[in-house]
Amino acid sequence: MSLLQVPTRRAQELAGRVVLVSGAHGGLGEASARACAQAGATVVLLGRRPAKLNRVYDACAQLGPEPLLYPLDLEGAAPDDYAELAERIGSELGRLDGVLHCAAEFRGLTPLEHTDPAAFARAIHVNLTAAWWLSQACLPLLKAADDGALVFALDDLQRVGAPYWGGYGVAQHGLQALVHMLHAELASTPVRVSALQPGPMRTTLRARAYAEDNDPTLADASDYAAHCITLLSPAGTSRRGQVWNPTA
Repeated sequence: MSLLQVPTRRAQELAGRVVLVSGAHGGLGEASARACAQAGATVVLLGRRPAKLNRVYDACAQLGPEPLLYPLDLEGAAPDDYAELAERIGSELGRLDGVLHCAAEFRGLTPLEHTDPAAFARAIHVNLTAAWWLSQACLPLLKAADDGALVFALDDLQRVGAPYWGGYGVAQHGLQALVHMLHAELASTPVRVSALQPGPMRTTLRARAYAEDNDPTLADASDYAAHCITLLSPAGTSRRGQVWNPTA
């Protein structure tokens, strides 16, 4: 297969679908947003930094259908803000086939004893509560789709359950529970719930935990974007209810 054939094959996987990506200007979020666009999806780009979102918007517009830009700070957003987002997607795009949660809040390793209470609460909220609020607001649209996909990026629980990972580590464990709970509750609906646990990636989040980590074997976030496409596409049906670790 030539390189020129790769985009054509990929374009068939999400063609005609609308996919919302949270944290769309982060490491995995940006890589996955680009991959979704190349796979034929209309991508809704959700993030808190408009300048960075604009850059991702331009890249996605060159790779596939024109995306929708939606700046939103998950830390300060209320449930009504997510309801407004879902309403806008429904009115402007007419459908929503997938939500990919890549937004993450992590400021660095700190002993719980010395963690600022506001920082702990922020980590729990952005990494867990906001992810649920966004999912809840989007569920009516996802249920209306023939094949709705709700996909969460999940960190290695053994690693982030170790000392010093603070609110981020606690939230990741809660996120896994949310995935399994939602899977059970939505089993009789068209909405399938799953999670991707990527291996170590060369991202800003990892750099905050491992400042001196110069491991040349670290994967790029784009290496895992194809797995996000799989979970969002009909091929992800076989992973329904699973936390998928492609490196296992």
